[in-house]
Amino acid sequence: MTDKPEALAAEAASSHVRSVAPWADAAPTALLVLADGTVIQGQGAGATGVAVGEVCFNTAITGYQEILTDPSYAGQIITFTFPHIGNVGANTEDMETANLAASSGVRGCVLRAAITQPSNWRAGQDFDAWLKARGIIAITGVDTRALTALIRDKGMPNAVIAHAADGKFDVDALKRDAAAWSGMVGLDLAKEVTCGQSYSWDETQWQWGEGYGQQNEPRFHVVAIDFGLKRNILRELATVGCRLTVVPATTTAEAILERKPDGVFVSNGPGDPAATGAYAVPELAKLVESGVPVFGICLGHQMLGLALGGKTEKMHQGHHGANHPVKDFNTKKVEITSMNHGFALNSESLPGSVEETHVSLFDGSNCGLKVKGEPVFSVQHHPEASPGPQDSHYLFSRFIELMAQAKTAKSTS
Repeated sequence: MTDKPEALAAEAASSHVRSVAPWADAAPTALLVLADGTVIQGQGAGATGVAVGEVCFNTAITGYQEILTDPSYAGQIITFTFPHIGNVGANTEDMETANLAASSGVRGCVLRAAITQPSNWRAGQDFDAWLKARGIIAITGVDTRALTALIRDKGMPNAVIAHAADGKFDVDALKRDAAAWSGMVGLDLAKEVTCGQSYSWDETQWQWGEGYGQQNEPRFHVVAIDFGLKRNILRELATVGCRLTVVPATTTAEAILERKPDGVFVSNGPGDPAATGAYAVPELAKLVESGVPVFGICLGHQMLGLALGGKTEKMHQGHHGANHPVKDFNTKKVEITSMNHGFALNSESLPGSVEETHVSLFDGSNCGLKVKGEPVFSVQHHPEASPGPQDSHYLFSRFIELMAQAKTAKSTS
């Protein structure tokens, strides 16, 4: 197989993505079967079994463990464009969720190179063993560049990923399952990844030689609505001075306000925001009307947009990676950000009371908003940067400033 870009593009357009494994002559023990009938062969890793999901690609070169434990990837099969995934092993500190149910998280991953033994001092477990423990199916030896080109050309396909140690597959059945899956549109996955009951959080950022810290002198109480919340978002909020109460996705505005929070955080999460918004948007609208400061990220940003009168839409290939340039219209700066979303808020649908604050420099899609004259704002990208650059950390301080202003205004009124 040639490595020339034009050859790869032609290959992608014709849906011929082949194995590039050095063991290509060996019988395949894993398949990725796309909804159009394309069958991609490779060698299996991680858990055995069959899973259906939407195939996306992620361009990050670090942080694969955080990516694979991000609840926002529920229902998806991740193609890593970086070839060496698993080379630093896995550990107990870099988990973004504690939920071990494979059905409520990422469905699988597609890798180019075979998984090697870990070579990092923080590794506590071999990556292949970690995948097995998490119930995540992997296929290795795939030409991930050609698969990425296919996704860019045709969009994110539905697919089945299968791993069988004996290499025996009912390919026709796998094709039927891939073609029959409904896809992400209209799918509410937040209920699958949210917490079962409320809990408190005070753990702060990881520090070299110290591990994670603890917030013992919080200035503000924040209620975080869990639609698929990442741990490092909570750690960032705790680090800047917050005591956190995390509540399930279906919690009402009344129940949240009864806790007398200084601010409300609306989290990231998976699935179609319009589907999750069927029950969440009316409650978010009440929270906005209450005057309490509100900060949203990713799915939380999209649902806040819906609550304010906007509309969301499915993206062609989505944004998944740690190198996405975003312009902040407030600071006039360009930030390199971490992103993970397959839906976007349509900026043209936003009412006049809402101001667009950030925009993607890749495709011009909306990446941020604020309500004029109100302490409400949100962003599409992930300022906690897990993994990714830290250009957007200031957004947590912006939330703190809004809560401080609201608290001062309340005390002087």
